[in-house]
Amino acid sequence: MNEPRPAASGFLSIFRAVGPAIIVASVVVGPGSILTSSRIGVEFGYSMIWVLAIAVLLMMGMTALSARLGVVLEGTLCDELARRAGRPVAALAGISLFLIAACFQFGNNLGVLAAIEPFVESADATVAADAGLFAKLTTWPNLLVIGLNAVIICVLLGFQNLYKPVEKMMMFLVGLMFVGFAANLILAAPSPADIARGLIPSLPASEEGVDMMTRFAPLIGLFATTFSVAGAFYQSYLVRKKGWTTDNLRQGAIDSSVGIAVLGTITLMIMLTAASVLHGKMAGSDLKSATDVALQLEPLFGEHAFLAKSLFCMGLFSAAFSSFMVNAMIGGSMLSDGLGFGGDMDAKGPKVGTILALLTGMIVAVAIKAFDFNTVNLIIFAQAMVVVGFPILAGAMLWLATRPDLTGQRAVPLWLKGVAAVGLLITLGLAVRTSLSVYEKIAAM
Repeated sequence: MNEPRPAASGFLSIFRAVGPAIIVASVVVGPGSILTSSRIGVEFGYSMIWVLAIAVLLMMGMTALSARLGVVLEGTLCDELARRAGRPVAALAGISLFLIAACFQFGNNLGVLAAIEPFVESADATVAADAGLFAKLTTWPNLLVIGLNAVIICVLLGFQNLYKPVEKMMMFLVGLMFVGFAANLILAAPSPADIARGLIPSLPASEEGVDMMTRFAPLIGLFATTFSVAGAFYQSYLVRKKGWTTDNLRQGAIDSSVGIAVLGTITLMIMLTAASVLHGKMAGSDLKSATDVALQLEPLFGEHAFLAKSLFCMGLFSAAFSSFMVNAMIGGSMLSDGLGFGGDMDAKGPKVGTILALLTGMIVAVAIKAFDFNTVNLIIFAQAMVVVGFPILAGAMLWLATRPDLTGQRAVPLWLKGVAAVGLLITLGLAVRTSLSVYEKIAAM
């Protein structure tokens, strides 16, 4: 663990506090959340902003709880689960989180390509169906995916202290996201009055022939991609790596609030841009990928078309690449810690786990590009792991927060326990809904 630094005061305390939650934000804002928030804006306009606001507030609370647990507990969350509830419980949490990260890692690989493809449409990204294996594996998308993974693996193996460079890189990438999507929003010129009305809770208008569960599906997706229990869980590891102690509890609260507020603001800017420019001009279901969003925005910005597409793709690349790296680190660290090999990102176990997550995502992404595999089964499996994993993680955080030995300065405030309880109930509700969705997909196969 790094040496703890004393708490600063005034504005400097806010600046110094921000860091761990920015890393969490960088993994939560990925290609999936960009597509989901864009579809919400296209389909519902400004009316569902309130859903995002609630998800952000819950994410702030869950991240703040995780930061506090990382400071007041003697060991990591998986250490404490193993000591208090047994190694199998810790292993279940670690393996579940690893499988979730590994399943979605291929999407982060494809997300990086999605940010580049609009500018290289004429390049040979595909080959004939009867082409040889070497030709299919060496198209530029596959070579780019392999190269990026190789670079990240070299970084993992080359740095002795990963936290500082990772924190700086994620701050830079989140900054690029913010600039790219903010510039798009300025060009879109949304209505302030409509934005304000969108904060007032309302239900989606019904559509003839469409059941309400189908209408609610995009909103559930928005909530699930914003309220990431996995990201919040990892916050406890980041604050320990930063060296915070009970003297830094206030900094942890500031970090969680600022970092997740940045996450919410970026997601909101994407939603508002889509609402302002695309709402009423197309159906949300017409957006199949984040690339579609960029291509749909281009002709609607007139003389600023190329600039708008470039800025959006800059933000998309930053989101995909940051998720690409941190998602693998979360999965690898949790697998290692759950199995008892430690959760410090600089240790051998987490690095091996991270490389395993990276290679899994890379192999799947290359196979999809080379052989045009159907990703339905992979998505179903990933959704099934979310059903299992997120309630386990939320329940573990709530259980640890209510341990009777956490007294005095180490005690967890009642309101944070309340947030964890609400978070657990929501993850259970989302798990039921996702289970039904998975069952329907399997039954239709």
